[in-house]
Amino acid sequence: MIKTDALIIGAGPTGLFTAHQLKLIGLNCEVVDNLDKIGGQCIELYPDKPIYDIPAIPECTGEELTNNLIKQLKPFKINFHLNERVDEVKKIKDFWEVKTNKGTKFSTPNIIIAGGVGSFEPRKFSPKECEKYENKSIFYSIKDKKIFKDKTVSIFGGGDSALDWAIELSNTSSINLIHRRDEFRAAKSSVDKLHNLVKDGKINLYTKYQLKSVKGKDKIESIDIEHDNKQIKNLKTDYALGFFGLIMQLGPIANWGLNLDKKTIKVDTEKFETNQKGIYAVGDICNYPGKLKLILSGFHEGALAARACFKLARPNEKYRFEFTTTSKSLKNRLGVKSD
Repeated sequence: MIKTDALIIGAGPTGLFTAHQLKLIGLNCEVVDNLDKIGGQCIELYPDKPIYDIPAIPECTGEELTNNLIKQLKPFKINFHLNERVDEVKKIKDFWEVKTNKGTKFSTPNIIIAGGVGSFEPRKFSPKECEKYENKSIFYSIKDKKIFKDKTVSIFGGGDSALDWAIELSNTSSINLIHRRDEFRAAKSSVDKLHNLVKDGKINLYTKYQLKSVKGKDKIESIDIEHDNKQIKNLKTDYALGFFGLIMQLGPIANWGLNLDKKTIKVDTEKFETNQKGIYAVGDICNYPGKLKLILSGFHEGALAARACFKLARPNEKYRFEFTTTSKSLKNRLGVKSD
């Protein structure tokens, strides 16, 4: 049994920063994630995709953000339990006993669910024959954008991911963007960029079309797309990318007695605590009035949840807020020499 002040479920950006905040105030923590690597969706879905809304960082990729967060944690010794899913959570007096699918057991007064609970998988193309091309010439996420250089890439979708990748890859590839509607669900700035690139002939845009069939042997050679009026176009293509969003699978969390609302967890905005004392939710998994699904929001939520953990982990001590710029004890934890 591993005893710890807090257990973080999810090793994405929010989970990593929450771990940093816990260690900063002197609490121990362990991190569990059902993925086989640190970084969560940033690494799994868009390691090369530019991110523009991290304060003081004009632009970075999902991989760069993850690496910087890991570097920020370097002064602290944190154990990561990767490729493990939390299966059982039960209350024993003032502590939560937690068990993973690999049999690892934890005892802790605090559990922080950091958006990485359960599993998620992409919504996929409807035609059955697409399955044999998956991870060869059909992808639902991009892990290495270099493979698309000088190739023809057909991108399906109308949200931020589809438009961002169409814009990004248009610098090095021939791009077809196919969407089943005329309207897009992406940021206005991205839609404006898209229309400018279409006007300049750098992106071929097909709206009110969906994938009808795929043709090729070992790899895709062409695709048929069908318009709402049943007209069919054949497009030569080397790769097809589908960005239709994710299907979230909450898994065992559904049985933990939490206040679930459409696969998210309701929390307060003081401690980001759920309806279960000592269980907090931060990042995309949590829900409250005015919630914004941004990484920077997750950082804020994690910082407040970490402070709330102190009361249950150290019931006989009083938490005293300190600025990292002036506190000698905090500087010692960070390995910074005091003046």
